[in-house]
Amino acid sequence: MNAQPDLFDRTLFKNRRIRALKAAKPGADFLLAEVATDLEDRLRLVNRTFHTAVDLGGHTGLISSAISNTGKAERVLRADLFTSDPHLSAPDFVCDDALLPLKDQSVDLIVSALNLHTVNDLPGCFVQIRRALAPDGLFLATLPGAGTLTELRDSLTRAELEATGGAAARVLPFADTRDLGALLQRAGFALPVTDLDTITVRYDNMFALLRDLRSMGATSVLRETARIPLSRATLLRAAEIYAEDHSDDDGRIRASFAFVTLSGWAPHESQQKPLRPGSAKTRLADALGVEEGKL
Repeated sequence: MNAQPDLFDRTLFKNRRIRALKAAKPGADFLLAEVATDLEDRLRLVNRTFHTAVDLGGHTGLISSAISNTGKAERVLRADLFTSDPHLSAPDFVCDDALLPLKDQSVDLIVSALNLHTVNDLPGCFVQIRRALAPDGLFLATLPGAGTLTELRDSLTRAELEATGGAAARVLPFADTRDLGALLQRAGFALPVTDLDTITVRYDNMFALLRDLRSMGATSVLRETARIPLSRATLLRAAEIYAEDHSDDDGRIRASFAFVTLSGWAPHESQQKPLRPGSAKTRLADALGVEEGKL
C-alpha cells in the first residue's frame, strides 16, 4: 500500500519562515502576540507548576515570555523552528516540529502557537508530544482552524475559475475544532479540550493582506500549487471580487482568522476518570423527578 503523499512542502515552509525572520517587519507578529496573550491567560488558570516547559516553535520569543510571565514553569526552553531567530538570544535548541528531539517523559509542559497546522503527519506529531510529556504533563497549543481566510479563499478561487475554467487550492486547508479534539484523543491525551475564537482583521485591500501573510511567513506551502503562480490579471480580478463581496461600508476588506486552542494532559493516575457504565447509584428519572417512561 502506497503512503499518502505529503500535502505541505516543508522545505518551502522552512525557507519562507527564514525569510520572514530575517526581514522582521515591525508589527508582523500581531496575530501571534494576540495568541500569546490568550495562552498566557489560560496557563495562569492552571492550578499547578511545571518543572520544564518547552516553547515549541520559537515564536519570536513571545510564547517563551508568556510562559515565564505566568510563573508556572521553573525552567523554559525555547525550541526555534528550523533556524535560530537572528533577533533573539540563542535558543536552547533548533528543531523541526514534525520530528521532536525530545526523550520520552522528559518535559512537563509543551506550548505551541500557529505552526503545527503545516505538519504533514499531525496525528503522529501529537503522539510524539504526548510521549515527550511526563505523566500529568500539559500540552497547550493554538492552530488556525476551519474558517481562517475564507474570504481570500473564495476570492482567489472565483477569479481563477473565471480566468482558466478551473481552480487550484491557494489557501491551506484548516482542520475544524471537532477533528482536532478527536486527534488529541487518538494520540492518547487525557482530559482533551478544544475551543474556537475568531478574529476579524480589516485591510485596505487584498494586497495589503497578502503582504502581511508574507511577512508572517504564512503564505501557502501546499506542495502541488505553491510554485504555480497566479497571473497578474487573475490577482487583480481576485482583489475586485474581495472588495465587492467581503468589504465593509467604508470600503475596507475583512480577513477572518479562526483560532482553535487545544489542551490535553499526559495520562496520570491522579486525573479524573469517567465512571464505569452501570456504576451510577441514582437513576436519571429520580434525579429529574419524573417517571422513567416520560423521559
